[in-house]
Order: sequence, then C-alpha cells, then structure tokens
Amino acid sequence: MRFTVSHKDTQQLGPLGFVVPYFRKYLLRIVIGLFALIGVDFLQLIIPRIIRSAIDGLDSGQFSNNQLLSHALIITALAIGVACFRFLWRYLILGFSRLLEEDIRNRLVTKLLSLDRAYFQKRTIGELMALATNDLASVQLACGMGLVSFFDALFMTVAVIGFMLYISPLLTLITLAPLPVLAVLTRVLSAKLHNRFRHVQEQFSRLTELARSTIASMRLIKVYTQEASQTQRFDDMGRTYVDHCLKVARIQGLLFPTSSLIGNASLLLIILVGAKMVIHHTITVGDFVAFISYLLMMTWPMMAIGWVANLFQRGLTSLGRIQKVLNDQPLLTNRGDTCITPPVASLSVSLKSFTYPGQSTPVLHDISLLFEKGLYGIVGKTGSGKTTLCHLLARFYPVDDNSLCINGIDVNHIDINSYRKNFAYVPQEPLLFSDTIAFNIAFGAPTATQEQIEDVARKAGIHDEIMAFAKMYQTRIGEKGVKLSGGQRQRISLARAFLTKAPVLLIDDGLSAVDSGTELHILENLNAIATRATVIIVSHRLSPLADAKSIAVFDDGMLTAVGTHQYLIEHNRYYQIIYANQSDSTNGRKG
Repeated sequence: MRFTVSHKDTQQLGPLGFVVPYFRKYLLRIVIGLFALIGVDFLQLIIPRIIRSAIDGLDSGQFSNNQLLSHALIITALAIGVACFRFLWRYLILGFSRLLEEDIRNRLVTKLLSLDRAYFQKRTIGELMALATNDLASVQLACGMGLVSFFDALFMTVAVIGFMLYISPLLTLITLAPLPVLAVLTRVLSAKLHNRFRHVQEQFSRLTELARSTIASMRLIKVYTQEASQTQRFDDMGRTYVDHCLKVARIQGLLFPTSSLIGNASLLLIILVGAKMVIHHTITVGDFVAFISYLLMMTWPMMAIGWVANLFQRGLTSLGRIQKVLNDQPLLTNRGDTCITPPVASLSVSLKSFTYPGQSTPVLHDISLLFEKGLYGIVGKTGSGKTTLCHLLARFYPVDDNSLCINGIDVNHIDINSYRKNFAYVPQEPLLFSDTIAFNIAFGAPTATQEQIEDVARKAGIHDEIMAFAKMYQTRIGEKGVKLSGGQRQRISLARAFLTKAPVLLIDDGLSAVDSGTELHILENLNAIATRATVIIVSHRLSPLADAKSIAVFDDGMLTAVGTHQYLIEHNRYYQIIYANQSDSTNGRKG
C-alpha cells in the first residue's frame, strides 16, 4: 500500500512536522536502529573501564600474563560487538533515510504530474530538478546521519558524564565548564546558517536551470556564436553560487573549530589538574587514563553540536522548499459532481470567453463550432487564438463556470481524464522523450505491438527513415529528439497520435516541417482516419485543408468565418489573400 499524507495535513505541519508521519511509518526500524546505536556506545564506554583495570593491575605489579590476555580478549570481543551493532544501525537508520527519500521523491513526482500547465509556466525546470536532487539529498542526510549524530551525541554525553562523575566529580565539573559557551554560540550561528543555506539552494536552482537550458539550446548557441557569452553567464552565476557557499562555510568554519577548541581546552585543564590528583593519590593512574579516554569521547559530541546543527538547518531549509511544492494545488481539478464522458461521436464547442491565468485581456471569446466525423481546418493570423483553442479542447487550462461547453455540458462538470481520452493531440512543438523511437510512438498506447507501431509509422510517412537507422525502432533519439530533423519529430509525434485511435485528433500545425510529397501521403491517411473520427488541423498552409468539410477562420480571438475551402476563397478576404500568396509562392517554385 502506498504511503500518503493528505494535502491538509501537509499544510498544517511545519517543515519538521512534515516528516513526522514518515517516522511513524518506519518507527520499528528506527527504534531497533537506535538501540543498536546505543549498543555501540555502551560497548565503547566499557572499553576504558577494561583498560583502567589493566593499567592499575600493571601499575601494582600484581597482573599476570593470563590476566593481561583475558583483558585483551574481552576488548577484542567488545570490538567485534561494536562492529556488529554499527552495521545494524547503519543498515536500519541510514536505510530509513533512503526509504524516506524514496517516499518524498515519489510524492514530489506524483504532485508534479498532477499540476497543470499554468503551474509550470511559473516554475523553471532547473528549480524543480534542484528540489529532486540537491534539496532531497539534504533532507536525506539530515534524517540519516543527522538523526544518528544527534542521538549518538546525546547518549554519549549523558553516559560519558556519568562515568566521569564516578571517577571524579571535580574533573567532570572542569570538563563541563566551557559547554554553555558552545551552546550559546551554536544557537546564534544556526539562525544565520538557515538563511544563508536558503540562498545557496535558490542559487543552485538557477544554476541548474541555466545548465539545462544551455544544453537544450546548444545548436542555437552555436549558430549565433554565443558560446563565450553563455560561458560568461554560467561563470557569473557559478561565482554567485560559490560566494553563497563560502558564506555558509564561514559559519561552519566557526562552529567546528570552536567545538574542537573547547574540547582541547578541557583536555588541557584535565591534564593539569588530573596529573596533580594522580601525584597526590586522589585518583589512580588507571582512573586518569580512563578519564582522558572518556574526555576524548566527549570531543565527538562537542563537535557534533555544530555538525548536527548544520545538517538540520540544511534539511529544514530544503524540506521547506519541497513542502512548498507539495502544498501547491492545480488550478484544473475535478469537482465532486463530475460525470464520465463516453467516446464522442461529434464535438459541439461553445466558448464564451477565456483569459489566461494571471492576465486580464481575453484571448478567445464568442466561439461556436461543430465538429463531426470528418476533416476540419482552423486558420488565422499568428496570435489569433488557434493554439489556445486546442489547449482548451485538450483541457490544459481551467475555465470559468459555463464559459466552455462541450456537447452542451459545462466542461467543469466532466471528469478530466475520461474527457481527455477522447483526444489525441499533436502540438506545434513535438514533445519527445530521450528514449527509443518505439517508446515515443507507443507512449499513448504502451501495450501496442511492434506491428501496430510500424503500421502507424507508415501512415505518418516515417517508417522508411526509421528503418534506415542502425538500430531502427530501438534507436535512441536524445533529449527532445535532438538526433532527428524537425519533420521527423513531427511525424513521430503524429504516429503516436494515430496509435491511440482517439475519437478526436487535434493537429496543431503538425505538418509545417513536412515536404509536399510526404504531406500528400499523410493527408491520404488522415482522410481515411476521418471516416471514423473527427480530425481537426490547425495550419498556416491551406493545402492540407483543401478537402476539409469545414474551415474556421480566426482573427483577434474571434471566429470570423466558417466554410469550405472554395466558399472561403470566394467570400472571405483574409482567406483570399492567404490563398493568393501561397498560390503565387507555389507557382514561383514551379517556375
């Protein structure tokens, strides 16, 4: 069963409280791990007692070889016990931190998949990548080694003080005297550490996004010879990141040496006072050696104060950033009264008005269209709202109540997933994964056979080109299909849409990079598909729409004309101009 925390719980819990449910889930594992950690500490505390006994025996001259051997064997057995317990706590507690990391990463990915298009227009990919890598690693480290170090330091401090008090209360008091100074210093510096580490993580997000966009735009950078400029940008941003890291390092640089200095100061005092006590026979030589051993054990908790504070501050900062994303909610959600839509035989679209989130001017208004089985076209100037209509039909953006109705039903009352299953969408910019060609074609129909994949590739006019690759359909195409031409990417995207066999096929300028011969082949197959489905093509070129049952003309967010290709040539001025320009261009190429 998948472990989940509700959105309401996540909002109410602070960054630290956010991970409490995970500690409850893995409570048994954590408890056993902590007991193993205590076992390690306890056995380590026993060893100085054995050494004390051996030294006092040797000092008195009453220690035999057999007694010395038995003490050595006891120490060896304790060391083996320490090793076993240490493996156990590492496996259980550090394993818990990895399970926690897995759970949070899964929640983060699930949340990102639930968010709508408007959200990703506000957040960069680099920022989200940083959350899933750098920030999550900080959380994992805080809940793993941070948790271990905290409990280890706490137990060791209490236990060591107990053993030290048993040997000498005076020496113990001298040892503990500098600790309040360390506690105050840690509290002051930890507050500054939180702020500075937040700046580090934010700058890392920007740096990650710049690296991602640079790699994705490599060809463009080279074409415009901007290598030096982009390198300078990366260098400037990297220097800022390093500067923020150095500010964090300055805080850490005060915490760790201060802890060590206080520990060494205590050691110096103990040597001065303890040596006199040995001389005056207040304590034995064995007691003195054992006390120093315990003091050295106290050095780790002293240093751990600074290190644990650093880990926890980093973890809390990163956890707050992750929690912020997990608390975000999509604008486009199902309501309680949604209904499941059956496959649509026809598509009646009625749109009153649509304004993008965060904007004030409507992009589309007063649109009324009817699409039945067959081939339909949409044309218009750049920015006239053609792509926006496609995005609304595919339910990428939220709309006001009763502003968009499909077949007479307000889309806000239709289940989003069941509605989207009626559509196959080919966007302007083909979206491909860095995977095989076969995977990209079958993305919308994962159970498709190789024969079905090849069949739709033929219909999209890309099969022969795929077969020319060394690994054919198993060829990996790189990030966003970088190994392919624009036309090849469009046709693979088109083949993917063919394979879903959805009742409505939306093609948003998806043939713009295809040559005329291949375009004719694709149009023949689109006309065949149009006998059983609704095919809507958005295009700046009129040739793909010549046989359309109806063509809608858009201008400035409004529907200005609807008719056949021939009707619009005779009655619509904009269509006449486009047709004349494209006809002249075609004749010019023939000449």
